[in-house]
Amino acid sequence: MNTKGNILIGITGGIAAYKSLSLIRLFVQNGYEVKVATTKNALNFITPLSIETLSNNTLYSDMFTLPSNRQVEHIALSDWADVVVVAPASANIIGKLASGIADDALSTLLLAVKKKIYIAPAMNERMFTHFSVQKNLSFLRENGIQIIEPEEGFLACKVKGKGRMAEPETIFNIVNDGFEAKESFSHLTALVTAGPTYEPIDAVRFVGNYSSGLMGFSLAEALAEKGIRVNLVAGPTHLTSRHPFIQRTDVQTANEMLNACKSLAAKADILIMAAAVADYSPEHPSTEKIKKTTKDLQLTLQPTADILKTLAAKKKKKQVVVGFALETNNEVENAKKKLKEKNADCIILNSLRDEGAGFGVTTNKVKIIDTKGNIIDIPLQSKKEIAKTIVQYIITHHINKNKKQ
Repeated sequence: MNTKGNILIGITGGIAAYKSLSLIRLFVQNGYEVKVATTKNALNFITPLSIETLSNNTLYSDMFTLPSNRQVEHIALSDWADVVVVAPASANIIGKLASGIADDALSTLLLAVKKKIYIAPAMNERMFTHFSVQKNLSFLRENGIQIIEPEEGFLACKVKGKGRMAEPETIFNIVNDGFEAKESFSHLTALVTAGPTYEPIDAVRFVGNYSSGLMGFSLAEALAEKGIRVNLVAGPTHLTSRHPFIQRTDVQTANEMLNACKSLAAKADILIMAAAVADYSPEHPSTEKIKKTTKDLQLTLQPTADILKTLAAKKKKKQVVVGFALETNNEVENAKKKLKEKNADCIILNSLRDEGAGFGVTTNKVKIIDTKGNIIDIPLQSKKEIAKTIVQYIITHHINKNKKQ
């Protein structure tokens, strides 16, 4: 039987577990294949018989019970699933996933999953707002896991507050919308650059900048969430990406970044040049460390390759090219000039004069300036949210319009 997709639902111990039965039913009724993994404590609230009857599949709750097909169950299930939804997610399972702890069936399974994971927390408001729980949730968000925020309402402890698990219909709609979006854009490929480049002076020193790469990585994640395959070319950065739709290539210098992009750009539908490429590189870098005893050290700098201009010069029909501009004065005028000179479809303008924007921070404030004369202001918010807005702009103003042409 053809199914819309494979949904793995994780259930933890909490009074909200009874809602998970409705969630299972919603996915099954809408054409999804559903399998369930639980913690042992979850079965104090709902029964294996109820779960297996509604899902039409065997429950996985004990990692030491060998199935009849002799498979390693948590690996087999992680391969089978297209999406994982943990609802309800207790503070315990959130902490385990954030800390890499695998001591039961569900926590072990979650560490093996390379697919999209949704977490729907459910707990007392004091627990939900505790700094350790919020720290763990922030860490999971930063690593691509989507948190479905709990609602305010009457809790099991007989007080009103935030901590009640989102309703099954809400969770279903969020997951279903994400699934349908992936289907709509699964034919697209994007090339994204991120981070700084390091141009060597000698064996230990370099010319570079303060870019962390977070904006570029956030854009890659936002594209992947839409089902778009992403080739991410990253300069030196500590950031990691866990999304299975992202293929990463690491480089050091501007020239290495250009060469990596040349081989990938021709097949890309979307090019986003978010890297902070060094404008100059030392003309004659030393292969050995230059000693401090050297007097009057002078470096001759040469311009690095203009990656955006080089790639945009070979832009194909219906290929979307996005550039970034970090300015300190005459911001809009300089961005418009860059838009024209680089042959891009739009420029994302950052101003270092805006507090909370630029390098070394997790927030940003940008303007999208395109060839149609549009200037779209995106207010200060997290770079991850900025990335989602930029990707939605690209889809609405370019991808969808290209389909109609």
